[in-house]
Amino acid sequence: MNKVIFTTCLLCLSTYSYSAEKLPTIKVQGNQLEQNDLQHLTTRIQWLKFPQVKYQSNELKDQERSAIIRVKADHSGKVIDAEIQESTGIRQLDQKIIDAVEVAKVKPAIKNGKSVAMVGYQTFTLTMNNATDHKPSAQCTYTFHSNHWNKQENGKSVAFRYTKQPQLALHESLLKFKNRVVKFKFKVNKQGDVTQAKLTKLSGVNALDQQVLTAVENSRIEVKRSYRTLWTYKPSSFSDEIHFKTNDCQ
Repeated sequence: MNKVIFTTCLLCLSTYSYSAEKLPTIKVQGNQLEQNDLQHLTTRIQWLKFPQVKYQSNELKDQERSAIIRVKADHSGKVIDAEIQESTGIRQLDQKIIDAVEVAKVKPAIKNGKSVAMVGYQTFTLTMNNATDHKPSAQCTYTFHSNHWNKQENGKSVAFRYTKQPQLALHESLLKFKNRVVKFKFKVNKQGDVTQAKLTKLSGVNALDQQVLTAVENSRIEVKRSYRTLWTYKPSSFSDEIHFKTNDCQ
């Protein structure tokens, strides 16, 4: 009886060993997971060098064209991949947008204090007025004259100061014969550089909104501090707005 039990146990052990040898081995690639975790996804790309798309007016085929591009950049802000998500409807124009994006540069995304790779989306609107062969008319452009900037220039008391006027050259045709308002808020780092910007009120014209947002993202401010907060720093959030009136263009 004992001999039978001993033989049965040996068979069970050999079966268990054989099964264990057949179990699949799962390899986890730590570096790949870490890289994916650090990748930043955004619908608002901040550009250090905005893509300059060059095209002729006849390429538009008598109408404005728009496209949405998926952009991938490495940790240094270099664009490493760009592809069409929504087409202009004209392959030649799509390729010109892709070419412009590939030589542009993105403001690196920051996670846990480190620059990381980024994937985001950018909308482009191609108009007759921005074509390289378009002849400028007597129409004018709007510069960055926000409520806060105007107070600052007039010597009024303000909670913060733009170190210089944000760059904006908005063609009056973008107003489409209507007054427009854009409101925005933003956060800055210890040096006063804008790190996050968001539009809180849209004008109704995407190209106009994008130009204002880009101007804000590339601006810098100085914050007035009291003697009590001179040696401390806390992330600050600010807001401002711009009114574009059709009869104010100069």
